[in-house]
Amino acid sequence: MSRRFEDVAYELPEFGRKVIRALEDAGFEAWAVGGWVRDALLDAPSHDVDVTTSAHWRDVEKILTSCGYAVHRTGVAHGTITAVVEGEPVEVTTYRVEGDYTDHRHPDEVRFVDDIRLDLARRDFTVNAIAYHPKRGILDPFDGRGDLGRGLIRAVGDPRRRFEEDALRVLRAVRFACRLGFDIEPQTQRALLECADGLEDIASERIGQELDGIVRTGRMGWALMNEAEVLGEAIPELAAMAGFDQHSPYHAYDVLEHTARVCMAVEEFTGGMASPALRWAALLHDVAKPVTFTQDDAGQGHFFGHPKVGAPMCEKIMRRLALPGELVVPTRTLVRLHDHYVKPTRRSVRRTLLKFENACPGRAEALTFALLDLKRADAVSKVDRVAGYAVELDKISAVLRRVIADEEAFRMTDLAVSGRDVMEATGIRPGPGVGMILRELLLCVVNGELPNDRDALLRSLRV
Repeated sequence: MSRRFEDVAYELPEFGRKVIRALEDAGFEAWAVGGWVRDALLDAPSHDVDVTTSAHWRDVEKILTSCGYAVHRTGVAHGTITAVVEGEPVEVTTYRVEGDYTDHRHPDEVRFVDDIRLDLARRDFTVNAIAYHPKRGILDPFDGRGDLGRGLIRAVGDPRRRFEEDALRVLRAVRFACRLGFDIEPQTQRALLECADGLEDIASERIGQELDGIVRTGRMGWALMNEAEVLGEAIPELAAMAGFDQHSPYHAYDVLEHTARVCMAVEEFTGGMASPALRWAALLHDVAKPVTFTQDDAGQGHFFGHPKVGAPMCEKIMRRLALPGELVVPTRTLVRLHDHYVKPTRRSVRRTLLKFENACPGRAEALTFALLDLKRADAVSKVDRVAGYAVELDKISAVLRRVIADEEAFRMTDLAVSGRDVMEATGIRPGPGVGMILRELLLCVVNGELPNDRDALLRSLRV
C-alpha cells in the first residue's frame, strides 16, 4: 500500500502546550507523543494529548501542582502522572527504558533516562514513536512519517523482540492496521504469526479490550481474511471455523470466509455505522457451526440448531473477554435470532419486536433493524441464488417502519390497560399474577387476537 504523504497543518491544543511550557520553564525537556502526533500527521488530530519529559515524575507532580493543576498518580511505577488542565486529562510520563519482559506482559524493570530517543526506541510501532514540540517540530528517529505515507504498521526495531516483550502487541498491530486502513509490514507480519501464541500469557480482559477495538473499527472482515491465525489465538472458537467446509448448496465459502464476508457486508448495509452489538454478532453468528455439523446420506452438510447453541457460546466468549453486559446481551440475542424467520407482515414483525423487548428492554426497534441488516449480510455472503432474500428483507423493513410509525403494541407499556385496570376488572390482589395477565394480554395483541383497545381488553378479562 502506498499513498502520497505530506506534512499537514496542525496545532497542539492549548492545554497540552501549557503542560510542555510549565515543564520547560522549570528547566526540563518535554514533547507531545503518541496518538495525537500520529493522528495530527494524518490530518485528523484527536483530543487526547500525552506528554513525555526528562523530568522525574515527582518533579512533574510538583511543577504542575504549583501551576494550580490537579495531578493524579495514575502509574508512578512507570513514571506516569495525569494532570487535569482546562478540564482535559494530560498523561505525563518520564523518559524511560524497559528491561526484559519475562512474563510477556510487564517489564522486569523500568529505568528513567534523559534522552527522548531512548524512550521512543522502546515503543511498539514506528507510527507511535513520533514526538512533536510546538517550537522544535517533529522528532522521528524511526521514519514513522514514512510509514504513515506508505500505509504500513511496522514494529520499532526487531519486531520479534517487540512482540515477545508484550504479546498483546500482536493484537494492537491488527487494531492499528484496521483503524488506519494500513497493511502490516512483511517482517512485522512474520513476527506477528510467530509470537501470536504468546497471547495465552495475557489477561483475557486485555485481549477483550483489543478485540473490541478491532471490532469497532468496522474492518473485522479484513482482519479475518488477513489475520485469521492471530485472531484464532485470541478466540480459539474462530480457529475451528477456518477451512471448515460447509458441504452445502447454499454456501460458496468455508465458515470463516463466510463470516468475514458477513462482517464486510454488515458495514455496506449500514454505511459503516453498524452498532458494536451488530458487529460482534456478525463475527460470532455462526460460531457453533463446527460443533453442530452433521452430514446426511447424500453428503450434504447441516447445522441444525446452531443459533440456539451459538447464543450461549457467544455469551461465554464475550464474558471470558470481560466485555460489558450491555454489549453481551444484545449480541447474544442477535446470534440466537439470526435465523429466526420473519415474514413481511405486521404480526410477524410485532412478534420479533416482542422477542427483542423481552431480551433487551428498550432496545427492540434498533435491534430488529440490526437483525434485518445481519440477515441481509448473511444472505449476500452465500451463493448467488440465496442473495435474492435481501429483497424480501426490504419488504420486512418497510413493514417494520410502518409498525413503529403507527405505534403498534409490542411492549407492556404500549398496552391500553394497566395493572390497576387488571386488578379492578378481575378482583386479583397485587402480585405476580397481575404481570402474568398483562403479558398474556400483550401476547394476544401482538398476535392480532385482540385489538389494543381498553374496552376490548377489559371485556376479555371478564369472560
